[in-house]
Amino acid sequence: MSTLAIAALAATALSACGDDAASSSSGGDGAAAEASAIRLGYFPNITHAPALIGVKDGLFQQALGSTKLEAKTFNAGPAAIEALFSGAIDATYIGPNPAINGWSQSKGTGLKIIAGSTSGGAGLVVKPGITGPADLKGKKIATPQLGNTQDVALRAWLKQNGLNADQQGGGDVSVLPQDNATATQAFAQGAIDGAWVPEPTLSRMLLDSKGKLLVNEKELWPGGQFVTTHLIVKQDFLKKYPGTVKKLLQGHVASIKYIKDNGDKAQTDANAQLEALSGKPLKPEVLKAAFANLSFTTDPIAPSLYTSAQHAQDVGLLKPVDLKGIYDLTLVNEVLQADGQPAITDAAS
Repeated sequence: MSTLAIAALAATALSACGDDAASSSSGGDGAAAEASAIRLGYFPNITHAPALIGVKDGLFQQALGSTKLEAKTFNAGPAAIEALFSGAIDATYIGPNPAINGWSQSKGTGLKIIAGSTSGGAGLVVKPGITGPADLKGKKIATPQLGNTQDVALRAWLKQNGLNADQQGGGDVSVLPQDNATATQAFAQGAIDGAWVPEPTLSRMLLDSKGKLLVNEKELWPGGQFVTTHLIVKQDFLKKYPGTVKKLLQGHVASIKYIKDNGDKAQTDANAQLEALSGKPLKPEVLKAAFANLSFTTDPIAPSLYTSAQHAQDVGLLKPVDLKGIYDLTLVNEVLQADGQPAITDAAS
């Protein structure tokens, strides 16, 4: 996220949160209140499969009952955070670094992470001739957006391997933030030498453009687990309508359970929703490869979030931030325990 974007976001967040808090304080008994509608953000991306399936198959609406689901799609985390803070949406699926930035810029008042969603599915795809970090010197590598989750991961990995990359595209490695569609085309045409990207862009580059997987990000994390997507909610909405948020989480848990229980059918459902949103379904081989590289879980894998924040600080993309309180897993644990599933934690270790 650029400095200007962060500054604008901070102003929007503080203003919006103040307005919502005022309306919430006059809302009466918040514990008993139910919202007439909940506006949910998500991305037309396979890493948001629980949202794709929850919307398409009506799992959210079934759980919400008389509360209307209004689903909205976004193409980038910063845009979703801005929508959350401006009051355009109430909750959203999103990656870790935009959530961290939003928490930081709203001084811990703007959002809460209420459940995990997706782990894995990201890495560095390069031209076949590149065999290690040293070969990247002087090369052009794309990431989805400056300061996004994959951008931070790449910059931290480069630094750990003795390579530098500044925010203007200079340094040992030229890091070029560009959306995934542009990066896919640029890689196919040879305009870039590689990209650190999420699924399904990663599998597209491997299968369609004969790229090489230099770094599978899961190999950098304990147990191969790191947060790719989680579910967040605006704090004021959570305070005013906890019953509605719990019902949303019931739909979320049901969607993850559906994915685990239905295999190929779940993949087909997610792909159908992608086609409905973008007009372009994934090729069967790309869909299968992407799903194989992802796991779907209500566990937010909190240790990886804390580490990602430290990585962002280390590469100069985030000022030191206290993340204490960013999680509120009370409601999702109530839903999980009612379903006979174990509780999850936000512990750092």
